[in-house]
Amino acid sequence: MAGPRTERLQALLAPSPPDSLAAWIRRYLQHLETLHRSVADQRTRRSRLAHFHAWCAERGIERPQAVTHAHVQRFQRYLFLYRKANGAPMAINGQRIALFTVEMFFRWLVRQRVVPSNPAADLELPKRSDDLREPLTLEEMESVLALPDLDTPDGLRDRACLELFYATGIRRTELANLILSDIDRERGTLHVRLGKGKKDRFVPVGERALAWIAKYEREARPELLSDPSVKHLFLNQYGQPLSPDGLSWRVRDYFQQAGIAKRGACHLFRHTMATAMLDNGADIRHVQEILGHGQITSTQRYTHVSIARLKAVHAATHPAANLNRHEREALDVDD
Repeated sequence: MAGPRTERLQALLAPSPPDSLAAWIRRYLQHLETLHRSVADQRTRRSRLAHFHAWCAERGIERPQAVTHAHVQRFQRYLFLYRKANGAPMAINGQRIALFTVEMFFRWLVRQRVVPSNPAADLELPKRSDDLREPLTLEEMESVLALPDLDTPDGLRDRACLELFYATGIRRTELANLILSDIDRERGTLHVRLGKGKKDRFVPVGERALAWIAKYEREARPELLSDPSVKHLFLNQYGQPLSPDGLSWRVRDYFQQAGIAKRGACHLFRHTMATAMLDNGADIRHVQEILGHGQITSTQRYTHVSIARLKAVHAATHPAANLNRHEREALDVDD
């Protein structure tokens, strides 16, 4: 039985008049393809616009010219009250993305002279949530890494993937897109091609992760490979490249086996890696470079530094942080 998301997508893709809201959404999605937007970005916008289209269809709004600012405000209220199948509300950032996607769609329609003005313009978006997911502890990380069955090709592949996630903090799409030549063992780096923002970068890889990758390439990948022309590093049981969703499914399964209830899957490795490096003294600019963040604020959102460590650094480096013996005596401060 198809879920609500699938039903909304089917309704969006069904044949409709050329001047309908659905037809213009489909043209906009085709426009995103010509701009070479990432697959993940296109998928997200398609899902959000399918949701908006379904909401409009239920209210008899069939053409983009019929959408008003009041309609968009009511859609925002609807998102606030929306509940998923499990009863959970839509995340604040999810609401923001949905509303921003609608605004961008109508901005494009204005440029195409389909609508005279943007009904989603000047919409006050909900405040962005900076609720950081709690990183894994060292014990939790090691327990997850130990779970894959190393006697099977799938298990050995999974261990190599988990080690690489932990070592580099790369995104799941970046890992899925890796090809054999992206790993440089002599330099101890991997080449992330067309990461987020279509930017390339080189990321250092530790000796441990490289050793697991070599073991996977030597013992497991030949058994998974069915088509020699496939150059992707990590393959599924059918010999095809792993998908980002498949990676998330595998990681969540290992978290469940380890009894870890923390939110997140592949991205939790990224957050854990960045937090661990900062906690051990890495410069935030270096972590920013490894993660591929364009702005330092993005790196700061992934990491959180304990006030105790900040106080220790302050006490060790600030010239006026501590009292000397004479100042203690003058101020009558106990040692």
